Amino acid sequence: MNILVINCGSSSLKYQLINSESEEVLAKGLCERIGIDGQLTYQPENGKKETSDIAMPTHTEAINAVIRALTNEATGVIKSLSEVGAVGHRVVHGGEKFTSSCLINEASIKAIEECNDLAPLHNPANLIGIRACEELMPGVPMVAVFDTAFHQTMPEVAYIYGLPYEYYEKYKVRRYGFHGTSHSYVSKRVAEITGKPYDQMKIVVCHLGNGASISAVNCGKSVDTSMGLTPLEGLVMGTRSGDIDPAIMEYIAKKENKNIEEMTAVLNKKSGMLGISGVSSDGRDLEAAAASGNKRAELALDAFNYRVIKYIGAYAAVMNGVDAIAFTAGIGENNKAMRQAVCDSLSYLGVKLDPEKNDVRGEERIISADDSKAQVLLVPTNEELAIARETLALVK
Repeated sequence: MNILVINCGSSSLKYQLINSESEEVLAKGLCERIGIDGQLTYQPENGKKETSDIAMPTHTEAINAVIRALTNEATGVIKSLSEVGAVGHRVVHGGEKFTSSCLINEASIKAIEECNDLAPLHNPANLIGIRACEELMPGVPMVAVFDTAFHQTMPEVAYIYGLPYEYYEKYKVRRYGFHGTSHSYVSKRVAEITGKPYDQMKIVVCHLGNGASISAVNCGKSVDTSMGLTPLEGLVMGTRSGDIDPAIMEYIAKKENKNIEEMTAVLNKKSGMLGISGVSSDGRDLEAAAASGNKRAELALDAFNYRVIKYIGAYAAVMNGVDAIAFTAGIGENNKAMRQAVCDSLSYLGVKLDPEKNDVRGEERIISADDSKAQVLLVPTNEELAIARETLALVK
């Protein structure tokens, strides 16, 4: 069965067509500038990447452009839409309503809409993609795969905030966590690579990209994660502040004459490594700047590493030990210096990196020394494949 995986944003749409039997990516691409003018990027398996300007006033036109590209006589990978057996949609926030992926129907759409206030920038866009696919692909089964679902196994003590309990009862204010599809995929791959039973391992997964989060996966279940009610909590990220004293918001708001919305925008879009460095949110830019003597760029990188080290230590304590630590996502997969710096501070856990094995970018492998007490792995994440697998499991 071919499964179309859709990741819909407010003005963009990522897609992959995956053969569920071979798990090969038949084609992939991106729709950008939806609602402005429209641009489609399309790349068939083993083919050249093509970019074309196509009018996309709404997501319906974007999905239509994707379908035309996939079925194009010259470069398409399928003959007709009938060869798409199901569609898997990434949905950012499932609240407490969804503890796993689900088939999409009117009832589940309504439940997703009820989570919109928890992810006002993401869930409505995800729903737009779902509605557009329903319009253009009637009768094709569709599945919603939630960023938050994997973390719904967290115990109450891990997800409750030190706020009046009524805010949890009335508004469901609690830790939810994100990147769940990635954390699930990577933790399972760790067990497969090491040849150990997933339900007997203590794993720390470090999903480190422009948005970054760490999770503690104990015996196959997420028991804690660094992001919270929103993706703002936790690590110092590309443009997000991560953990701060909440009183900072009021203090700066009064000094700078800003309202709550403006302060939230500062914490989400102008903070993190960008805010510290004043250079960039991209780790590659910061490494170049630090190498040329920029002390603030160096500080931003060190602050990122420091917070990663703290969270790994905290989660080893939560699980009373750790069997494996996995690095994934853009920074985790490609920055060997970061991995080395982090692991150098984990010697108290018996962690020992092999510099030669660690001298790699984006390649799945064990990078710890043979005598390391906890194994360290580089595992490229594959959220689209994870979504395809979840979709297949529900529509078979």
